[in-house]
Amino acid sequence: MNVRYLYTLLIVIMMAMVVDAQNPLRKDALSFKVLFLDYESPITGNYGNLRNYKNGLEVSYQRNISQYLNVSIPLRAGVVNFNNEFENDMIVSLGGQAQAQLFRDGSPAIPYALLGAQAVYENNNSAFGIEIPVGVGVDLKMGKNAYFNIQLEYHVGLEDNRNNLTHGIGFKYLLGKKSEAEMPLQEIDFDKDGVPDENDNCPDVAGLIELNGCPDTDGDGIPDNEDQCPDFAGTIEMNGCPDSDGDGVSDNDDECPNLAGLVDNRGCPSNDQDNDGVIDSEDKCPNLTGSPDNDGCPLIDRDNDGVSDDLDRCPDAPGTIETNGCPDSDGDGVNDDVDECPNAAGLRRYNGCPDRDGDGVHDGIDRCPGTVGLPNNNGCPVVKREVKELLDFAQRAVQFDVGKSTLKSESYPVLNQIVDILNRNAAYGIAISGHTDSTGDTYKNLDLSESRAKACYDYLISRGISSDRLNYVGYGEARPIATNATNEGRKINRRVEFEVKFK
Repeated sequence: MNVRYLYTLLIVIMMAMVVDAQNPLRKDALSFKVLFLDYESPITGNYGNLRNYKNGLEVSYQRNISQYLNVSIPLRAGVVNFNNEFENDMIVSLGGQAQAQLFRDGSPAIPYALLGAQAVYENNNSAFGIEIPVGVGVDLKMGKNAYFNIQLEYHVGLEDNRNNLTHGIGFKYLLGKKSEAEMPLQEIDFDKDGVPDENDNCPDVAGLIELNGCPDTDGDGIPDNEDQCPDFAGTIEMNGCPDSDGDGVSDNDDECPNLAGLVDNRGCPSNDQDNDGVIDSEDKCPNLTGSPDNDGCPLIDRDNDGVSDDLDRCPDAPGTIETNGCPDSDGDGVNDDVDECPNAAGLRRYNGCPDRDGDGVHDGIDRCPGTVGLPNNNGCPVVKREVKELLDFAQRAVQFDVGKSTLKSESYPVLNQIVDILNRNAAYGIAISGHTDSTGDTYKNLDLSESRAKACYDYLISRGISSDRLNYVGYGEARPIATNATNEGRKINRRVEFEVKFK
């Protein structure tokens, strides 16, 4: 048998397999090998003589049983010498093998151990025998579906003088369609605090397990993202702030933090309710901030708001004492001239803006004001990387009948994975947009893109997703992501996109 011819044929076929490589998520495979057979060395004990080797070929069918176990059925033919230099014999064998892999399919290198049994027919003797092969091998990835294979075996023959060495080199090619478009979602712990990001309220900052992954800088048992005074130990009643004078007003709101006072007087004692420097017993206007030179009463108050003009920051517009005489339209204690959200009651530390979702990013700059997010992401949650990858994959995997909005059955597995993501993440919504290439009538393309987006929308609703978490729109040919001048570009432009949205 011409070994050079076999090598040339092997290389040509392997190159063709690499060009056609698809995806490793397939359970069936065919392998082709050139064999090197040695029946003489186990008889003579002279294992170093390479001239004892003869040639053969193998074709094998392989089936993946689990991520670490394959079974194969090898069919082999070759020329051997049973320790008789004047006589070669033709043999044919068929058997079965179990291969235990050290790594799962798809790894760059997959070593394995094998054990099996095979029936061998010897042509000259017209006899059958049984051999038990044991050995090792390795699959080296060459493309998405193609592997280079090396396999070393020792065969124990149940007949006398039939032990042999059988080695092979060749390739393995994965067959058929993918069993399922799986993209397993693995738990991620970005900040390495022992709390998976899915359950971590502070996924970018290492924290405590008992506080759902958030830190507690001052050690008061209140996580920093809920603590209004994260650097000073406080109490739950004071939202994490201390109350040094014990008057029921937290230090950050207490205008007299070292002197016990009244809640209604912003933590200051009642002997000077209006804090104008004149004690109430001598203050002729104890409820109005005035001047010591005028017995505690305002000197001039043009807008009649109870704040004298010399203290009134807005002397011509009626306001309140708390806002130094300036208007406070939303009643949040922050006067309108500095209130960034004058028509929505907020907090002083946010310049008068509210923070409805309590994520530390006020509504004036929060792009997701109804969903807890991260300050470094404009108040929005960070969409998990594996979710983004699945939605990008769905853009290519969702298919329709030509020129129609009817979903093909191969679209269902990836749409079902989107349903699973929405069920796992209650804050997520999905925006669905349909797109076409520039071929045909513009208005028909617009209608087709919207119909295809709605088909996906209807499918997700049919699987139990609430319609208030979804919306769809068709853009027709208006938003290409590739050139429409080539078939490949037009194929890319015909798509349905899925994007996570938040309230």
